[in-house]
Amino acid sequence: MKLKFIKKYFFLVNVFLLISLPLKSEEVKKISGNEHEFNIYTGMFDFSDDGKRSTILGFQHQNENLIRESFLGTLSPVTGALITQDSSSYFYTGVQAMYKVGNINITPSFTPGIYNQGDGKDLGHMVEFKSEVQLSLDLPKESQFGFSYNHLSNASLGDKNPGANSYMFNFLKKF
Repeated sequence: MKLKFIKKYFFLVNVFLLISLPLKSEEVKKISGNEHEFNIYTGMFDFSDDGKRSTILGFQHQNENLIRESFLGTLSPVTGALITQDSSSYFYTGVQAMYKVGNINITPSFTPGIYNQGDGKDLGHMVEFKSEVQLSLDLPKESQFGFSYNHLSNASLGDKNPGANSYMFNFLKKF
C-alpha cells in the first residue's frame, strides 16, 4: 500500500513540474556551459527542539538544462536527500526560484518528499513538505557558499504536525 502511494506521489509531483514550467525550448535559460549543480550541506536539524536536535547532512541536484523563465522568476526542479545523526531521512523533489542581487543569490524552494523517522523526531506523517530559503555568495570556478533555513511540515496530513526547523551551511558547484 505504501509503495503505491509513493509511486502516485512522485507521479503527481512530476506532473506538477511539467505543468508549472513553460515547455517552449526557446525559453530555456542556459546560465553556463555546465549542466548540473550539486549542493552539499550540513547543519542542525530541528534546532528549535532541544530534545530532538540533530546534526544533518544532505545532497541536492539541479539540472541546468531544465531552468525556465516565468513570471515568478527563474525556476528549476531540484531533487535531494538528507540524513540526520539520528538516522532520520528525507527524500524530496520540487521546485526552486533563483534571484540574483550582485554576487548574492536568493533561492527559495518548495519540495514535497518522503520522511523516515529512524531514531529521530516523529513528524506525524511520512509525507512532509519542505519550505526553504537559501542565501549564497558567488565564488570563483562556478561555486557558491551559502546559508539556508528550512521548515518541514506535513500540512496536517497526520494526527500531529510538530514540524522541524533546520539551518544548514551549503557548498554549491556546477559541473
